Amino acid sequence: MSQQLVTTGIVLRRVDYGEADRILTLLTPNYGKLQLMAKGVRRIKSKLAGGIELFSVTNVTFIRGRGDIGRLVSTRLVTHYGGIVQDLNRTMLGYELISQLNKATEDEPETDYFHLLEAAFAALNDPDIPCELIQEWFTAQLLRLSGHTPNLQTAAGGARLRADLAYEYSFDDAAFVARDGAPYGADAIKFLRLMFSGHSPSVLVKVAGAEQLVAGTKQLVSLLAQQYSH
Repeated sequence: MSQQLVTTGIVLRRVDYGEADRILTLLTPNYGKLQLMAKGVRRIKSKLAGGIELFSVTNVTFIRGRGDIGRLVSTRLVTHYGGIVQDLNRTMLGYELISQLNKATEDEPETDYFHLLEAAFAALNDPDIPCELIQEWFTAQLLRLSGHTPNLQTAAGGARLRADLAYEYSFDDAAFVARDGAPYGADAIKFLRLMFSGHSPSVLVKVAGAEQLVAGTKQLVSLLAQQYSH
């Protein structure tokens, strides 16, 4: 008999198969991505169905297959972030974040990616945290985990960034450059440091002027993501 393995998982993708089955792609902290066949899960009385909802963290028992697809044996729901589906914008952003993470990771991603998605669900479940902040934070975390945190300490040339100067970001130098009237002052750079250091959205939302800082730094984070997505 094949060995049964137990892990915690988050569903990234569900594909209907046959009349009642589904092939699941799960992100786990210790086995990377798993593809598992959930037999009969689309039947009304299936015992597996309750544990494989989207926006949930679940304990799963599975058996590895001879090929790429294993078999789901049992599930036990740990946490369901039901508040996400109460708001259309948060639901759509949740789908988008899952898709982004799925595309950004290989078959055996680091454990940090699992915890990132879990933290994203917790933030989306909190109506006091704006979607715009969650989206920018998530993009920054993907950059950080892939080793592409921007230089937020020194300007082009090596001098430390100064609180009394304004800066623009130079992609050629991969650093900030001082310029009168530039968009990034001390508050924006401090906010970027907090965001890229891994602080959760629940911490970032408490920063004075957080919504304005998100709006002011959104373009830079987006451009950095575009640069490193190729």
